[in-house]
Amino acid sequence: MMMICIKGFSQQSTVAGIVYNKNSRDRVAAVDIRNITTGISEYNTLKGEFKISAAGGDVLVFSKQGYFADTVKIIDNQALAVYLSPMAIQLMEVTVHDSVLSPEARLLATKREYSKVYGSLAYGDFLTTPSNGGAGLSIDALWNSLSRSGRNAKKLRETIDNDYKQNVIDSRFNRTFVSNITKLKGQRLTDFMARYRPGYYTILTTTDYDLIMMIRANLKRFLRNPRTYSTLPPLVGK
Repeated sequence: MMMICIKGFSQQSTVAGIVYNKNSRDRVAAVDIRNITTGISEYNTLKGEFKISAAGGDVLVFSKQGYFADTVKIIDNQALAVYLSPMAIQLMEVTVHDSVLSPEARLLATKREYSKVYGSLAYGDFLTTPSNGGAGLSIDALWNSLSRSGRNAKKLRETIDNDYKQNVIDSRFNRTFVSNITKLKGQRLTDFMARYRPGYYTILTTTDYDLIMMIRANLKRFLRNPRTYSTLPPLVGK
């Protein structure tokens, strides 16, 4: 009778423990624990903890997708710490920075490259205040207005300023952004962007949400008759 009781107790004993990631030592949840001796199976908790019926000599198999399975033979009912090895090695986090300069950074680089046109040539105010008080005449401004070099510098500054404004527009209204919203590709995307390109001050004062709504509204107009907005063919000289 005692032998039968001992045998029955051993069959009803349980084994508890925790499953860890072997590399990171983090707890691993949703692991399938199967007692292949008895056929019983359980899943561990979100904390990685498990409890399963097992007796000495039983074999437990721990398996989870993305990890190599592990097999443990039960010696006694002491708590187990099971370590599963991930199939893929987790790489260190890498932050990728955009190599394209912002419009402001490109403008500063251009100003450094053409520093002369932003030096004395950039001064356009005819009136100046001398150190002894009163109003005087700015020699730089007068020279700029009369000399070809000064006039050329002014034109160059205007060109640089316009390029900066176009870069600001492109930083928000670009092919990737517009294509993701409109799903247009190729020439149709080109035609749409040429027809509905926003202005500089619109870009400065429009939120991302408003810009998306504006693009979607323009898309409805475009899709009614896209040929109306197709770009003209290039002129060919005779």
